[in-house]
Amino acid sequence: MPNWIDTHCHVYDERTPGGADASIANAHAHDVDKVIVIGTDATTTTQALALAQRHENVWATVGLHPHEAKFGVDTITPFVAGLGSAGIDEKKIVAIGECGLDFHYDHSDRTAQREAFAQQIALAKQHDLTLVIHTRNAWPDTFDVLDGEGMPDRVVFHCFTGDEAEARQSVERGAWLSFSGIVTFNKADDIRRAAKFCPSEKLLTETDAPWLAPVPHRGKENEPAHVRLVGECLANVRDESVSDIARITVENAHRAFPRLSR
Repeated sequence: MPNWIDTHCHVYDERTPGGADASIANAHAHDVDKVIVIGTDATTTTQALALAQRHENVWATVGLHPHEAKFGVDTITPFVAGLGSAGIDEKKIVAIGECGLDFHYDHSDRTAQREAFAQQIALAKQHDLTLVIHTRNAWPDTFDVLDGEGMPDRVVFHCFTGDEAEARQSVERGAWLSFSGIVTFNKADDIRRAAKFCPSEKLLTETDAPWLAPVPHRGKENEPAHVRLVGECLANVRDESVSDIARITVENAHRAFPRLSR
């Protein structure tokens, strides 16, 4: 069986089947060699880092989700300001984010979201870390902030839900597109067209577990072991072999997140 990398999950969440440690063990049993656990605020960043310290095949990010932007980026900067100290293994932090803009829920004021996004772009540049972006109902503003601040060297649009036009705009800026279980959903034709367009060297897989379980598990809790189902859907959409999609996305993950190779 081919090997996979889940570039984005939240297995510390209590809804994760079996809990965080069991889900990581199950991922390994299903040929998922590496897992990136995502920080969305100070608490979840702490949890993600603890998992990364505990498991050889797990890495973490430091981030403030747009929902939490109202709490301020200074709540997460200590995690990167003290790299190499306080028990934080620098090699285990692969990115800043997820961060960005979410104008669907507006849990934080839009001005606060833009400010937090811009500040995390700066953090990614300062520490030479990948930037992981969440954008929902906010593509024009997302591109506006990125263009205004300047793209970091490595940018990933996580759980890509745009259409082909937005995929083109993202790739033109040098970003990777990470596809989740949504690509398997019956009504996700726009996303599948974006996945078909995406240049091979910019394609990534993720689960966003415990949410967005791919078909045939849709409606149930998700886990990193299911990333293979995302890859199989991408293979079908792109008329490529599953083994080729696995190889390509694993290679891309190491380029998008260089610390995975250390």
